[in-house]
Amino acid sequence: MITLLTKVRDVIVRWWRDFTLQTRLLAGATLVVSILMSGLTFWAVNSIQQDARLNDTRFGRDLGLLLSANVSPLVYEGDREELARFSYSFYQSTSSVRYMLYADEDGAIYFGIPYSDDSVQNSLTIRRRMQLPDNYARNANLPFVRQHITPAGQVTDVFVPIKYDGNYLGVLALGINPNPTVVASSNLTRDVTVAVFVSIWAMVILGAVFNALTITQPIKELLTGVKNIAAGNFRQRIDLPLGGELGELIYSFNDMAERLERYEEQNIEELTAEKAKLETLVSTIADGAMLLDTEMHVVLVNPAARRIFGWENRELSGNTVLQHFPNAVRVQLTRPLFMAASGESEGMEFRIILTEPTSRTIRVMLNTVFDQSRENAKGIAITVQDVTREVALNEAKSQFISNVSHELRTPLFNIKSFIETLHEYGDELSQEERQEFLETTNHETDRLTRLVNDVLDLSRLESNRRYQFGEVDLLQPIEQTLRTYQLNARDKKVTLHHEVEPNLPPARGNYDLLLQVFGNLVGNSLKFTEAEGKVMIRAYRLPHPDHPDDLDEFIRVEIADTGIGIASEDQAAIFDRFFRVENRVHTLEGTGLGLSIVKNIVEKHSSRVHLVSEVNVGTTFWFDLPVFQSEEPKLVSLTPDEAGEPETIAQLMSASRNADN
Repeated sequence: MITLLTKVRDVIVRWWRDFTLQTRLLAGATLVVSILMSGLTFWAVNSIQQDARLNDTRFGRDLGLLLSANVSPLVYEGDREELARFSYSFYQSTSSVRYMLYADEDGAIYFGIPYSDDSVQNSLTIRRRMQLPDNYARNANLPFVRQHITPAGQVTDVFVPIKYDGNYLGVLALGINPNPTVVASSNLTRDVTVAVFVSIWAMVILGAVFNALTITQPIKELLTGVKNIAAGNFRQRIDLPLGGELGELIYSFNDMAERLERYEEQNIEELTAEKAKLETLVSTIADGAMLLDTEMHVVLVNPAARRIFGWENRELSGNTVLQHFPNAVRVQLTRPLFMAASGESEGMEFRIILTEPTSRTIRVMLNTVFDQSRENAKGIAITVQDVTREVALNEAKSQFISNVSHELRTPLFNIKSFIETLHEYGDELSQEERQEFLETTNHETDRLTRLVNDVLDLSRLESNRRYQFGEVDLLQPIEQTLRTYQLNARDKKVTLHHEVEPNLPPARGNYDLLLQVFGNLVGNSLKFTEAEGKVMIRAYRLPHPDHPDDLDEFIRVEIADTGIGIASEDQAAIFDRFFRVENRVHTLEGTGLGLSIVKNIVEKHSSRVHLVSEVNVGTTFWFDLPVFQSEEPKLVSLTPDEAGEPETIAQLMSASRNADN
């Protein structure tokens, strides 16, 4: 049976699938109309039947009250013969009464028509008693009416209380037949309904046959054409010699296909280019970008976000994004993300520190995406920025400002103190004391001037100012530096040397900046070199690590001294701002910016400054400069491992002494 039903269902489905859209619409409309008409007809039949039931009910109630009023004296007197005679006469006078039953106060039936008393007594015990509602005797003021279906048709049951002089004597039960006219009218209406339903569907079938013969083929051609258009074949055309509305539809379809073909030719390339631009923009921006739905699932994530969170090889679909976030991010963003998804907030910003795989600081911005009415949240846009460098720069700026303030405050305080002393106690001071105070003030003023100049130099170097780099003969700034510091070296009894390789090619650089580098390094060496010490500048060609035969690739510059040296624990911070070795030895003064300026200048020359130092032996600073060429090659910054370390301090000083001899 199940197999048969399945086959029938498949046949109906296949039959329905072959119908065109118009046929299906027609069938649907017909079904709606037929159901509507049938419903109206059945409603009319039901209304008629309801009216008939009401009429039968009212008739039965009135008839029961009339009969009860006539037989109540007979029941009261117990004259059953007269009761039987009267009831039989009443039963014979009307065809509407199917039966009459009399029951006492307890519901026991003692007389009935067309049933005799004997037949009642001989029937089943369960049928000898009327089933009446509870407390019917006390509440029996009006007849009780109900209806039930019998094999002979519907019957209206009327239960009328029998009362005489206010005494409850029992119940009279009447069975009323329905009105034959109403029954006939209902049957006629039902037949008309069936006829209407059959007629409608006959017209549907005829319409379907007509549709199959005249409309199906053009509709199929149109359907095929629409599918081809949807697939991107805008060259699709339909050629059918039809008129009327269907012909206009085919003409409109062909016109639409032609317009789409022209539109494709004009705009498809532009749209593709714009899409590529957007995809490239999203994939190449430095900031991480993510788009989540309201369920916290990832809709879009760019490579920058994957790189920041370490998701390069991770599949993000399926689980919520909270399961993929690092623990620090998950703790910070769980509650804000749920608030954004529910539309409780529009935008929030957080700064989170990540410790794995390296220590980083990121800025996360959450923005809720609303619909056009801005009532319902559609998703969450997340922007992630790596602000580690920004945080470090801010900290460095704060530290720099603090150090500058401290360094400026010290000489200013000293100057102010000595000037106030001279102003208030000038007459009480001796000439030697006043002279000492003025010399100290002048010394602090020079110190303040040096500090301001160093700060300005460092600020200028770290700005976006562009410097001109050209051909520089290193012998000239080296000799000028030695001439500048010759008198200072003679006062300290320190010997200055220079050793420049003969025929040294010019270097690519900025003359003034390199002169400042030589001056800072030589001045720094003189400050930390004791009497009878030596300071030497060397410059020589350095072979390229990949081309040993090419001697004109780089020039190495070394500034060495036999000073107190730098402890190993101080060498890592020697180029930091305001760091001074004299902070440890407490002997000499300085701004602590000289080596920081040197580092910035050398980096401007695409190089790095290095040092080799040993306490009580000496220090050597060295860096590499590219050889000047008419066509600039790609500069390669050499590391100590690639180019080798400079000669040791002892070797350097030995070479210097040999040169003097």
